[in-house]
Amino acid sequence: MQTKHIVAIAVVIAVIIVGVMIGIGMRGPISGGSVGVVEIDNIIYTPKYIVSDLNDFGDDPSIKAIILRINSPGGVVAASQEIYDAVKRQQEKKPVIASMESVAASGAYYIALPSDIIVANPGTVTGSIGVIMEWPVLEKLLQKLGIEFEVIKSREHKDMGSSHRRLNEKERKLMQDVVTDVHEQFVRVTSEHRNIPIDSVIKYADGRVFTGNQAKALGFVDTLGSFDFAVELAGNLVNIEEPHLVYPARRLSLVDLFVKPMEQLTIPKLYFLWR
Repeated sequence: MQTKHIVAIAVVIAVIIVGVMIGIGMRGPISGGSVGVVEIDNIIYTPKYIVSDLNDFGDDPSIKAIILRINSPGGVVAASQEIYDAVKRQQEKKPVIASMESVAASGAYYIALPSDIIVANPGTVTGSIGVIMEWPVLEKLLQKLGIEFEVIKSREHKDMGSSHRRLNEKERKLMQDVVTDVHEQFVRVTSEHRNIPIDSVIKYADGRVFTGNQAKALGFVDTLGSFDFAVELAGNLVNIEEPHLVYPARRLSLVDLFVKPMEQLTIPKLYFLWR
């Protein structure tokens, strides 16, 4: 390959890296908008950008209402709970509408709960009120490869959840208690926001999913409609005939692309997640 081609490729790569690291993720001031749209796509691993966008829209007087445009199967419990808290805070300042696309299940349903109105398409996959904790167990593979782990720990449960060995029965009970506690939190929050008795929520809080149509019949969403319908509802709530939509700047980082996906494979976490 000629030297000039190598230089050209190197320049392109450098520009991309610089753009990713310092350009793409930067957010300018919001102005001139009427309704802010916060998009929640894919699995929820971190709350920081979504919470930041919600706070910015909540503090901006030109933004009269907020729409959560959700297309996600859920994600990490604590991240979902932080976003839920941010939605709840902003809903106290201005109307919040949740608009569900193809899927808004588990943690993605959780973050929609504080909204003034939850809108789902008839065919949206939602629900999945439940909690899961999982990680790979590589014990047999490591034995075949002749790899052993030497573990020195402060007390008996410090390495609970390690990928190089299975849980014993006592550890499994401890992990189950953790999952059960978080599941009860999910049920309680759903009951409070949807004004459904806890016993009725528990009946359906076994991880099952619903269509938007089923969820509407059961009281888990408010109404059926598209994103455009959600925009219309938001406009009606704040007396804007033709809402102007404002979106946050899109972000991309090398950490998000490479580091986090590998991290998710190896570190045990609690998930509000529909598989």
